[in-house]
Amino acid sequence: MNVRPPSCIRRRRVAAWLGLVPALGAAALPMSVSAADPAPFPEKGRSIRIVLGLAAGGASDAQARFVANKLAEVLQTPVIVENRPGASFILATEEVIRAAPDGYTFMYAPSSVVAQNPQTLAQVRYDPFKDLTPISLGARGPLVLTVHASVPAHTVQELVAYIKANPGKMSYASFGTGTSSHIYGEAFAQKAGLDVVHVPYKGGADAAKDFLAGRVQYYFDAAPNAIQNTATGKVRMLAVAAPKRSAMLPDVPTMTEQGVSGVDMASWLGFYGPARMPAPVVARLNAALAQVLAMPATRDFFRQGAYEAESSSPAQLAALTRSTYDQWGDIIRKLGLAKQ
Repeated sequence: MNVRPPSCIRRRRVAAWLGLVPALGAAALPMSVSAADPAPFPEKGRSIRIVLGLAAGGASDAQARFVANKLAEVLQTPVIVENRPGASFILATEEVIRAAPDGYTFMYAPSSVVAQNPQTLAQVRYDPFKDLTPISLGARGPLVLTVHASVPAHTVQELVAYIKANPGKMSYASFGTGTSSHIYGEAFAQKAGLDVVHVPYKGGADAAKDFLAGRVQYYFDAAPNAIQNTATGKVRMLAVAAPKRSAMLPDVPTMTEQGVSGVDMASWLGFYGPARMPAPVVARLNAALAQVLAMPATRDFFRQGAYEAESSSPAQLAALTRSTYDQWGDIIRKLGLAKQ
C-alpha cells in the first residue's frame, strides 16, 4: 500500500531541492563562494621559490636573488632562490615541472633551457611548450667570444688566421655538449672554416677554470663571466655574439662586424612555471615581475653585468620561446647536433 507523505514533507523536499530551506541554503552558500572566488595569491606568509639550475655565486644567481628580494617587497611574502645545479639545468627544470601549478614554484632560466637543450640533449624528457607556463621575460644579454691571453689575437680575424695556421691544435671550451656555448663554438668553426677541438665541461665553473689556466684557448661565455674573467688580465674579449653591440660593452664589436656572420643570436633569460598554472596567478606574478624589472635599481644592477632587465607578457614570452626554438633548430640540424 503506497502512502503519500503529508503535504508539509513534500514541500520541504521541494524546498530542499531548490535550496530554499534556510539551513541548507546557508550551508550551500560558502561552498559556491569558495568555488567561484579562489584564495588570494600569494597567501600571507607563504614562501615562493625561484628555482635556478646553476650554482650559487654566478651572474644568473645574482640576478635571481636581486629579483627575489624586490619581489618579496612587492608581493609582501617571502621569496627564496633555490639552487639546483647540474645536468645542464635539467634537474631544476624537472623539479619545476613536477611542482604544484599554484604559483609558489617557478624558475629563472636561460633561453638554452627551452630553445636548445630539448633539441640537443638526449636526457631531456620535457617538452618546453607542453610542460611549462611562460610567465615573463627577465633579461637579455649576449654571449662573448673570449680568448686566452697566450693567444696572439686581438680581433676575430686574427684569431681565425691563428687557428688556420695551427690546424687541429687549438681548442675551445663549452658548458657541455649541446649547450649554447657548444653551439656557438661549432657555428663559428663552420662559418670560418676552422679545424679545432671542442672540450666540453660539466658547467661554466669547470670550463672557466681550465680556460683561465690556458688549457683551452677560447670560449663563448656569458657576458658577466666574460667581464669578470677579463678583469683578471688572463683573457681578452674579442666579440659579442649578438645582432648588435651591447650597451654595456660598446667597444666590443659583434661577430658580424668582424667578418663572421650567422653567429649573432642574442641570449635571454625568462621566468617559467609548471604547466596548467591558473591565469589569475600568472597575471599576478607577471605584474609583480614587471614592476620589479622596471625599477631603476634593478636595471642598474643588471647593467653592471652587461644584461638588460626586461619584462614581457606571458604571450610575448611564449612567442619568443617558439621563435628562438625554431631559429636554433635550423642551426642545430645544419651542425648535426640534433639528438637522435
